[in-house]
Amino acid sequence: MKVAIYCRLSEEDRNKVNKEDDSNSIKNQKAMLIQYAVSQDWDLYDIYSDDDYAGSDRNRPQFKRLLADAEARKFDIILCKTQSRFTRELELVEKYIHGLFPIWGIRFVSIVDNADTANKGNKKARQINGLVNEWYLEDMSDNIRSVLTSRRENGFHIGSFAPYGYEKDPALKGHLIIDPEAAEIVKEIFSLFADGYGKSSIARILNNRGVPNPTEYKRKKGLRYLQPKKAASTLWKYHTIAGILTNEVYIGNLVQGKYGSVSYKTRQCVPRPKEQWIRAEGTHEPIIDKALWKRVQKKVSTHAKPLTPTGMVHPFSGLVVCKYCGYAVRPHKTHGHYYLMCNTRQISEDACPGAFIPAEELEKIVISELRKLNNRLLDLSKLEREIEFEEALNARKAKIQSEQKGYQEKIDEYTTALQTLYVDKSKGVISIRDYYEMSDAFQKEKTRFEEMAQACQDKIEDLDARIQIGDNRTELLAKYLDMDHLTRSMTEILIDHIEIGKRSAETGAVPVSIFWNF
Repeated sequence: MKVAIYCRLSEEDRNKVNKEDDSNSIKNQKAMLIQYAVSQDWDLYDIYSDDDYAGSDRNRPQFKRLLADAEARKFDIILCKTQSRFTRELELVEKYIHGLFPIWGIRFVSIVDNADTANKGNKKARQINGLVNEWYLEDMSDNIRSVLTSRRENGFHIGSFAPYGYEKDPALKGHLIIDPEAAEIVKEIFSLFADGYGKSSIARILNNRGVPNPTEYKRKKGLRYLQPKKAASTLWKYHTIAGILTNEVYIGNLVQGKYGSVSYKTRQCVPRPKEQWIRAEGTHEPIIDKALWKRVQKKVSTHAKPLTPTGMVHPFSGLVVCKYCGYAVRPHKTHGHYYLMCNTRQISEDACPGAFIPAEELEKIVISELRKLNNRLLDLSKLEREIEFEEALNARKAKIQSEQKGYQEKIDEYTTALQTLYVDKSKGVISIRDYYEMSDAFQKEKTRFEEMAQACQDKIEDLDARIQIGDNRTELLAKYLDMDHLTRSMTEILIDHIEIGKRSAETGAVPVSIFWNF
């Protein structure tokens, strides 16, 4: 009788000298099984050994080779220390030990728990072993998930690889420390985006300088990184830049648990709903300050696209609105010059008189108003400036709070409507199809108002922070008074929005109202 010995160890063995060495436990399993095979006068066909593999892993390389050789009838017996060494899944016990092995003429023997398919009387015992092992897998999975959730909630980084810009702290497991070299690139990415460069343009700038992308950087530094399935590109790409710009890890927060396994029986992971993500703030040293982060997130949310030949976003893109219809005015390029024009006029002449101004003209107006504002502030005493500053911000805060209250009323209305709708469906007043159609529409509207209410809350918190800091307008404006041209970074810092109208036939002037960020 030819016997195939199968050994497995799932825990990482600390006694290995090299990765290729079998662990001591594997060696002990082999010695025990070989001795047993000799005592039974069986001929050893081969030894199959999987080290550092879980019993629920169906892709164990030696396990798969064992099954292939069993199907090819290369041996007569499979010998293991215990049934759980072969598998902990009841499904595989039934499929192979009780199903295919008898068809292939293979006898299964495990010496510690006395499983032997040649003994018809212990099939129930094998099935009970399989059930116990299945319970063990499920309990172990629940315990591991509970521990990982707890560590995530307590602000520990759970992951095999540190995010780009950070390293794993050798002194504290689960803590991140800044990687100075990579952190400088992260800062540059945020600064370039804030200055108006698009994601593809930033990638091009880094590639032209020969800056290795995160994967290549970690490979060169000898750091752990996710091995790509195919040949890895060393280039920066749009999606890489986009991922960095929206990752809260760079302001010291950890957002984890975005993906979860389908079941403890598979390693397949699926996205989790946002409300199930685990977020912990202030877990490590930030690379990006909160002010720059907020500017970047605001820009990301507006989806302002690069318009200039250099790949930069135009300084006024997404910041200018028509004073008549309220719609955003986008820059258009004609004969090498940019113009800001309301497109509503093109759709219906009755809907809007039409707002229009050359970008260069608006730029001069903004710079001029900026200098006038600075001169006016300098003429005021410090106390007068502080009073004016706080009154202006409180007035804006009151207006936003009023808007937020209106949105909350709408949220409450849709919440009530959804509850009423459910009752109507339960009573049979409306059909299930109508219920789902109407509830979907109501939920979308409710979500929209929730997002608007949250945007108001973010603005209120920002205003509270500015009031707390105090009047710093003269210091802020002093940085930009010598500028002859506006940059995207300047307009985002200084301007909330601008309203423009139609040029006056009498004076030739375009009505412009600038709403500053202070």
